Amino acid sequence: MAITAAQVKELRERTGAGMMECKKFLNEADGDIEKAIENMRKSGATKAAKKEGRITAEGIIVITLSNDAKRAVILEVNSETDFVSRGEEFRKFAMEVAECALANKVSDLNELINTNLANGVTVEKKRQEMIAKIGENINVRRLKLIETTGNLASYVHGDRIGVLVDMKEGGSQLSKDIAMHIAASSPVVVKPEDVPEALVAKEKEIYSAQALESGKPAEIVEKMIGGRIRKFLDEVSLFGQPFVKDPNQKVADVLKNANADVSAFIRYEVGEGIEKQEQNFAAEVMAQVKSSE
Repeated sequence: MAITAAQVKELRERTGAGMMECKKFLNEADGDIEKAIENMRKSGATKAAKKEGRITAEGIIVITLSNDAKRAVILEVNSETDFVSRGEEFRKFAMEVAECALANKVSDLNELINTNLANGVTVEKKRQEMIAKIGENINVRRLKLIETTGNLASYVHGDRIGVLVDMKEGGSQLSKDIAMHIAASSPVVVKPEDVPEALVAKEKEIYSAQALESGKPAEIVEKMIGGRIRKFLDEVSLFGQPFVKDPNQKVADVLKNANADVSAFIRYEVGEGIEKQEQNFAAEVMAQVKSSE
């Protein structure tokens, strides 16, 4: 029988499951909503749906490269607790998803979750199964696919910080050193001139207000502002930063001396930009008790 939008809407409201999941179970139950709910409960789909809204600020960063190091994927997969993210099953899932993205050259998250893993199950279906089995919300948060004619270098620090660097020349050791520098120093852009004009204007406005309060002459104030802007541009750009292995040199100088260059980089850190939910221990225990009911 044909499944109506009203039936899907009712099942979604009663279970919290996604639209496609609801439609699937309604089809299997020939439109019988009560039977669909029963089947969803048996499969763990409703349990997974209840956990969808939970904050996932823990997790891991994984990177996978092609054999020729010309293509790579960096991926962040999140969980609610670091206990789960340290688990072998969670780590295996994250790597399977990254390898799936690399093999299929997927760069869009919406496309990725609907792509089949090696076993023929979609990433989203596997994610739902993991939620039901582990008992925590799991989220495939973001990914980036890089393809190059140069060389790709990668570095992962403690599974929580991951870096991909698109290099030209320089050799494998320098490439690794640059990746480690990016992990440690968190540059925003490659070169000072790459900093968005809007961001520079905002910083200049702040520095101007601060400098004017000093009471110094206008020409001195202008020099103060110019100096602070140059310092800001160096701080946020890879080329302007002091090299972590030799702070007496800027990264730009190190690259120039090696006849190397950086075309682009990606740096992911677990949970950045996610507002963590604070809970006391008693509340956390109670939440775990309720989730097991």
